[in-house]
Amino acid sequence: MSAEDEKLQRIVEARLKLRARFLEKMERTPSVSDERPQGSGPPNRHGMPKLPPGQTETRKWPVLDLGASFEHPTLETWELRINGAVEQPVTLSWKDFRALPQHEDTSDFHCVTGWSLMDVQWVGVQLSTLAALARPLPEAAFILAHAYDGYTTNLSLEEALKDDVLLVHTYNGKPLPREHGGPVRMITPQLYAWKGAKWIRRIEFLRYDSPGFWERCGYSNTAHPWRDDRYA
Repeated sequence: MSAEDEKLQRIVEARLKLRARFLEKMERTPSVSDERPQGSGPPNRHGMPKLPPGQTETRKWPVLDLGASFEHPTLETWELRINGAVEQPVTLSWKDFRALPQHEDTSDFHCVTGWSLMDVQWVGVQLSTLAALARPLPEAAFILAHAYDGYTTNLSLEEALKDDVLLVHTYNGKPLPREHGGPVRMITPQLYAWKGAKWIRRIEFLRYDSPGFWERCGYSNTAHPWRDDRYA
C-alpha cells in the first residue's frame, strides 16, 4: 500500500469512528426519527408527499445571497480552514481538497423562501471526512460555517456529520457556478438550504452553539423542512 493510500485509509477510519460517536444522536434527529419523515422518491424521501409543506418545485435554481461586496475566490486563491475545538487545525488548498475522497450523492435542495430543487446530483467531500482530518475534541458539539462574503450558519454535529452533508464543487455534472457558491459550497439536504454556506472558507468546531446570520435574524435554529420549521 502506498503512503497516499495509507493516508486515505486513516481518514476513512477516523471518519467512521467520529460518525459512530454521534450515531445515537443522529438517529434521534427529526429527519430520521419522525414517522415517515422525508417524502417519496430517492433515499432522502420515504413514504410522504414529494415536497415538504409549503414548498413548490422549481426547475431553475434561483440565486439568493446577502448581496455583500467581496472578492470571489478562484481555484488558485480558495482555501478552507478547519479549526476551533479540534486537535489538529487544517488549512486545505483546492488541490488538497480535491485529493480527498470524493463523494457522489443525489438529494433535494429546499429553500426556506418556498421553492425546492429536486434530485440534484452533487460531487464533493463529506463534511465528516473534513472533520476526521481535524479530529474534533470530545467536548466539540457544533460547527459554525463561515463564508467568503461574511455569511455564517450553525449546525449541531449530529446534523453536520450525516453522510449527505457535503462541501460540493460539482452540480449536475458541471462545476458549481460562482453565483451558487462556487468553487465550493456546503449543502445540508435534510435541513433548509440556508444551513449550508456558499463560498465556504472556514469550518469552526465549537463546544457551545453559536447562531449564524439568519438564526440571529429570527430563523429556526433547527430548520427541518418536513416539520415546516422555518422560524424561531
